Amino acid sequence: MALHSADPDSRPEAAALRLIRHAPGAPALRLGLGAGWRPVGAIGQLRALLNDHSFWAAGRSAGDLRRMLRHSQAAVSAWDGRQLVGFGRASSDGVYRAALWDVVVAEAYQGQGLGRELVTLLLEAPLLRGVERTYLMTTNSAGFYRQLGFAEMPSQKLLLRQQIKKTG
Repeated sequence: MALHSADPDSRPEAAALRLIRHAPGAPALRLGLGAGWRPVGAIGQLRALLNDHSFWAAGRSAGDLRRMLRHSQAAVSAWDGRQLVGFGRASSDGVYRAALWDVVVAEAYQGQGLGRELVTLLLEAPLLRGVERTYLMTTNSAGFYRQLGFAEMPSQKLLLRQQIKKTG
């Protein structure tokens, strides 16, 4: 993929972005591997990407991220050399429903089509391809998702049951 950072000085010379559709459960990411199966501390990089570029996923622990990945049926990542610059994941029953989660692109890479590519790869994943409905939640990116064919559903309401984490 020939996408490039908005700030050319922030990326390695002659490096092009590499998008990866991971196997279900994202075992390579959980093991800390990046593009080309190289050890890059991928969980630490994912944690930093989420902390720096999403308000909803900031503060997640490395252990929780590994567990999250293990139970995700689809995951995609974008790499600029050894640096993680984009990520998204999805869950699905493979027939009726799917949901996209945690689609994040580093700010320096936004506005260049990377988010669109991440979402497209997720929607083309084997367990999402023929699903009747794919859902997502967004606070401030509805316009972006509308361009990709998503629509608001006024007939449906988002309900939330907040799990209270126990300490100690």
